[in-house]
Amino acid sequence: MSHLHIDDFSHDVARILMQAYMSFPRPGALYVEDIIGPTEVDDVGLHSSRHMACLGAMLWLAEEGFIRYQATIFQEGLEQVVLSNKAFVLLTSLSELRLDNTDPQLPATVKHEKATLAEQFMQAIRAQDSVRTTAVVRYLLSRQPEPVPAEEFADLIKPATPTTDEEWL
Repeated sequence: MSHLHIDDFSHDVARILMQAYMSFPRPGALYVEDIIGPTEVDDVGLHSSRHMACLGAMLWLAEEGFIRYQATIFQEGLEQVVLSNKAFVLLTSLSELRLDNTDPQLPATVKHEKATLAEQFMQAIRAQDSVRTTAVVRYLLSRQPEPVPAEEFADLIKPATPTTDEEWL
């Protein structure tokens, strides 16, 4: 039996983090409607359980240290949301998940970018693939930021002491 609330949570987390990532480092408002689309309130003005679950995901991400925010905007969203250092480091780190094969002819900088968690989130969202989205979210949530080894950038940086004319360029 599928746990639809976990699928919804995974999609919400992916979209929340990507929206904050796309505006990083600029803080901004994050509305539930921007994540799940418009929802209706009932006759007494209460939001749907789906709406409240998305707001709950936002607050949970803040409690767990993935985002920071200044205040809630009633039950509509959060004000002045920005990624935490923890989330930024995790999203820009190379992922050990290999959900797609990358073209070996791509430049090193493009291959590097495509191997980040942020790119894997964007691909999963674009594909509207629940299994992939849940996998990437679970992978991210199970990680702790680690120091980035300099070797990770070895193929992106020119040698310190060039030996040929091509290395100088």
